[in-house]
Amino acid sequence: MDSKILLENGTNELEILEFKLGNNSYGINVAKIREIITYQPVTPVPNAHPSVEGIFMPRDKMITAISLKNALQMGDEESNDGLFIITNFNKLDVAFHVDRVMGIHRVNWSEIIKPDATVNNEVEGVSTGIVKFDDRLVIILDFEKIVTDISPETGLRMTDLEGLGERDRSSVPILIAEDSHLLNKLISDALTAAGYINVRRTEDGLEAWNYILEAKEKGELENKVQLVITDIEMPQMDGHRLTHMIKTDDELKKIPVVIFSSLVNEEMRVKGEALGANAQLSKPEIGNLVHVVDELVNNGVGEAAE
Repeated sequence: MDSKILLENGTNELEILEFKLGNNSYGINVAKIREIITYQPVTPVPNAHPSVEGIFMPRDKMITAISLKNALQMGDEESNDGLFIITNFNKLDVAFHVDRVMGIHRVNWSEIIKPDATVNNEVEGVSTGIVKFDDRLVIILDFEKIVTDISPETGLRMTDLEGLGERDRSSVPILIAEDSHLLNKLISDALTAAGYINVRRTEDGLEAWNYILEAKEKGELENKVQLVITDIEMPQMDGHRLTHMIKTDDELKKIPVVIFSSLVNEEMRVKGEALGANAQLSKPEIGNLVHVVDELVNNGVGEAAE
């Protein structure tokens, strides 16, 4: 399968691969997929997490295989058939074992329903959204959280902040757009620990955009938004669309935009650059995020280190 996205920049669209675990339908953003291959035998790893089936080398790179059924607590019976969806995010290559693939759907982020508290909570939930196709609901899984639950060191490395030392307090207004409650809070906490005390949190690109527009209309941009940190994958409006909206507005384009996402790889970096993002970082790099924010705040829009 060719998993390259043929979507124009900033259109607020994505492609979702629908797959099955038993009779249940789930989805993954095609942007995370490197390839899909038939199941291959794996080598078990001693003392590994129960959801880790083992490791294998389809070419010249070792990849960890995860039983998605086990990770979702749908039973841990071993199966020697099905498919591996090989993904790349947060600079990791991981294979997820699924039963079968149903196809690819192109949708707009506005069509994706954000799960409420009855489906998800900020600690345990592994769904980033739900979308309806014909007569069925497809749950889009939070693969980053699944991997982080299995291997916590792959998530935000808050220990990277320990070397910052004493810092001056800054009232520069920073706006965060991040749909994960947990990550939203962690990013905010990291900035606060780094001395940034004027942080506004929003849960998707549309909420962030409406906040920016209101500040613009009231002539309060300087006091409300001087820097934006955005995820890419978000319901209603994604981070690429948000970046596009900011950077094509004559009054707003001076605002630095930092894309902070698990999807930042070479292909997505090209997209972000074309949209005018001032910096792009993969999510584990929370310490580097603070340094990039420092540079943008101190030097204006300029060019931030990556």
